[in-house]
Amino acid sequence: MSHAELIFDGKHGTGESPVWVPEEHALYWVDIPAKNIWCWRADTQTTRSWALPEMVGCIAHIGGNQWVAAMETGVFRISLNDDGSSNTVLLSPAHHATSTMRFNDGRCDRQGRFLAGTMFLNMAEAKAVGAVSSFNGAGDQRALFGHMIVPNGMAFSPDGATMYLSDSHPSVQLIWAFDYDISTGTPTNKRIFVDMNPLPGRPDGAAVDADGCYWICGNDAGLIHRFTPEGKLDRSLAVPVKKPAMCAFGGVNLDTLFVTSIRPGGVDLSDQPLAGGVFALRPGICGIAEPKFIV
Repeated sequence: MSHAELIFDGKHGTGESPVWVPEEHALYWVDIPAKNIWCWRADTQTTRSWALPEMVGCIAHIGGNQWVAAMETGVFRISLNDDGSSNTVLLSPAHHATSTMRFNDGRCDRQGRFLAGTMFLNMAEAKAVGAVSSFNGAGDQRALFGHMIVPNGMAFSPDGATMYLSDSHPSVQLIWAFDYDISTGTPTNKRIFVDMNPLPGRPDGAAVDADGCYWICGNDAGLIHRFTPEGKLDRSLAVPVKKPAMCAFGGVNLDTLFVTSIRPGGVDLSDQPLAGGVFALRPGICGIAEPKFIV
């Protein structure tokens, strides 16, 4: 299917951070403002959710019912219990530059380090106080970048040696590539990979496929763009909502591209009634299994 299939009409305020867990045949994701983690089982076509005490920007699997989650006040180890409850244990506190901030986009690198970026809650104020940090299983935190407005689009090449990162704020809309030292987790040699300003949509969440191509949600344009490793636009796939937020490969053969989305408040949604839903596409390309957080 090249068209987008709705798998869950969640009406999420901000659906983000989809992660496919192959041993469960399940997709997990978050609804940031609702403070929920969601799960959809492909084998049973059922969904369930867990409430968390804070807004959660991004997650990565540890194993079993254990997850790592970047929330408002820090990075936590989360247990998702069978009864729908959750337990949280702080791994590393957030070092925010100011008040009213939270974590946003993030994921594990190929070696199992967890990287996540922070942002000021009111994006309209365009405060460049966001930062990206790296976390290991011992709770150690290392700052990598600062002076960002909305860090987003984090992804890694198949060999882990290239890191991608964007700033999705309307005043920036750039995607950068870095050389990434897989032994130390250090990004260097920052360069512009794609300037999204002349293209439809702002850069949001991203994924990398088995060919090393970079897929990124074109927020506000209802598109998912695929760029080659050289930064050339290869194709764009449409979803029936204006604000796709993040994409991830999953399915039995990792050949399904799952896409979460945003349901904006205070606007007419008659032309996009499925805003905030989760969608599946078959782009004819396979992805790469998402690394687990190494504790």
